[in-house]
Amino acid sequence: MSPNLPGSGLAKGLAVTLRTMTRKTVTAQYPDAQPELPPRSRGVIALFEENCTVCMLCARECPDWCIYIDSHKETVPAATPGGRERSRNVLDRFAIDFSLCMYCGICIEVCPFDALFWSPEFEYAETDIQELTHERDKLREWMWTVPEPPALDPAAEEPKEIAAARKAAEKAAAAEAAAEAAARAAAEAAAQQQEGDA
Repeated sequence: MSPNLPGSGLAKGLAVTLRTMTRKTVTAQYPDAQPELPPRSRGVIALFEENCTVCMLCARECPDWCIYIDSHKETVPAATPGGRERSRNVLDRFAIDFSLCMYCGICIEVCPFDALFWSPEFEYAETDIQELTHERDKLREWMWTVPEPPALDPAAEEPKEIAAARKAAEKAAAAEAAAEAAARAAAEAAAQQQEGDA
């Protein structure tokens, strides 16, 4: 490995400067012209509250402790007669303090129920830092700006959940067809026996 020549770092830096000086300057005309963002930009975190089970994983894993969740328990009546009542968590408050958030995305990654998503929205500046704590209504509004996920690779393996559901559906359909065939055969046998008795 050859030793660095004295002044080579300076020469490299000047070369970068000269290349940059020869390029045409481009001014972004924001806010008159909106910037073209990459498809999966990290703007703000959106909440799909129907999927939230108040498991608190996002709040526990957040390194900045900027997610605030409040909930209460409700009793759900038994679905079948003789069944027992169940309790479930009901979301009362879900807020994110974007003045503390460092946009690491850990909350989105750990959510087991797909309740949190990245939205490309980035225009949410406030004049007061206390107004950067956005409640679930605002997080819900951002949900509708979340882009569709990229299409799956057609050559990819079928997801295990879909494969299991398809196999269960095929098994149930086969069992139903077998039951119908057995019922048909029993009906034909009964009809033949009646003819023989007559």
